[in-house]
Amino acid sequence: MNPLRKVVIPVAGFGTRLLPISKSIPKEMVPVVDRPMIQHVVDEALAAGLNEVVLITRGGKSAVEDHFDTHFELEASLEAKGKEALLDELRAIAPPELKLTVIRQPQALGLGHAVHCAARILDDGEPFAVILPDVLIKPRPQETAVDLQAMAANWEATQRAQVMVEAVARDEVQRYGIVDCGGDEPRAGEARPMRGVVEKPAPEAAPSRLSVVGRYILPYRIMTLLEDQPPGAGNEIQLTDAIERLIQETRGVDAFRMRGRSFDCGHIAGWLQANAVLAREAGYVEDLGELAETTTA
Repeated sequence: MNPLRKVVIPVAGFGTRLLPISKSIPKEMVPVVDRPMIQHVVDEALAAGLNEVVLITRGGKSAVEDHFDTHFELEASLEAKGKEALLDELRAIAPPELKLTVIRQPQALGLGHAVHCAARILDDGEPFAVILPDVLIKPRPQETAVDLQAMAANWEATQRAQVMVEAVARDEVQRYGIVDCGGDEPRAGEARPMRGVVEKPAPEAAPSRLSVVGRYILPYRIMTLLEDQPPGAGNEIQLTDAIERLIQETRGVDAFRMRGRSFDCGHIAGWLQANAVLAREAGYVEDLGELAETTTA
């Protein structure tokens, strides 16, 4: 049995929901509190025991991979000035156990196509995780459990694919992939078999309010399905459509309901919310009123 150790992170998108911020800065490099989005999700992968990170990228995104590269001059300068705390923080960005591979997506043909770009570096039969980097998943206050780690444990125990979900309002289901568990919906921290998944259904046609969050653990079989996956919603090759085919073929896919919180940093309102909440929890500010008072004093 091949171990689960690789995680695919697609970073080739244009980040249009974050314009104009993302016009010249890759959206994955936009900071959330004290570090860019991409570091948040790589830290999440490492916390879940996934140390082989595969970035699916494109031209104009070199800042993303540069972030994890060694900056010899800066490190030497910090060391010479005795700034050990900053030096340790800088080196922690890419710890020794992190193995980073960068693959270019030649055309923007959808999430399914981006994921399939990683097929050539997987061993036959090797499972892998997928993280969408503009969605941050964080434990609730006073908790430390990493949902992705729990998903990985479920995979190791059952060899069933895992798709992370959370409940959304009924009038928001048309924005997400929505899963069908046949009425047997999982509770927080639990997984239940999926009967199907529908990409962006109309509210009246949605099988549930459980939306796909942007974390997956998948068998190698999904790569062979993506090879001939026809375009779906938005005329793009959808990962959701290949997962639906996997469900119908094997019935071996579970919906894992997250315990933590999600922050959709791919749009301005969600990004601002993540900064406000996480900055307060990190102790940078008590509330946004502090920042307002500072700027108006």
